[in-house]
Amino acid sequence: MAFRLTPHERGFYPLFTRAGENIATAADLLTKLVAAEPDARPDLARQVKEAEHAGDELTHEIMVKLNSSFITPFDREDIYRLASSLDDVVDDIEEAADRIVLYRLGALPAAMNVLVEVLQRAAAATAEAMPKLETMSQLREYWVHVNSLEDEGDGVYRVLLSELLCPPEGAAADVLAIIKTKEVVDILEAALDACETVANTVESIAIKEA
Repeated sequence: MAFRLTPHERGFYPLFTRAGENIATAADLLTKLVAAEPDARPDLARQVKEAEHAGDELTHEIMVKLNSSFITPFDREDIYRLASSLDDVVDDIEEAADRIVLYRLGALPAAMNVLVEVLQRAAAATAEAMPKLETMSQLREYWVHVNSLEDEGDGVYRVLLSELLCPPEGAAADVLAIIKTKEVVDILEAALDACETVANTVESIAIKEA
């Protein structure tokens, strides 16, 4: 007789799906925030914060279920790692949005929009992949794609650093603004790295379950 998970044990999958969708929502809001005028950013940052709170609640639900389930759909350690890495993505997105508003940044570098757009694509890919955990099918394309996006983001990140730290000769440099903007750029890079960690965790799970 084939082994079947009970409905309670299958309850992990909808939670991971919702967590993926929440990441995509937060990334979409961050994309709007970066493109918005400064006076429109606080409201968008508030919405990103709400997504971060929703992510925390989902992570808590997953951990409670993990501690109360005798049998889990895959290794407990992997469930913990996946939940934590999904939460890290939203945390980094929220921190970037918060710093942009907190530091009262004005015009942002054009390349920052590009970096956020790469992050948005990685978040969308993550949201699309999470429902596939239940069948462990068609996931290889996901982690390959996200790894490629992380490489693309690294290139944009280097361009941003060059523009910030090596301004054209003779150009006036606002050192404080450069420091603040670089901090946000570093957080965005961390968010993209966190997306890659999610993808690598999914790859590890899929290989174990194959």
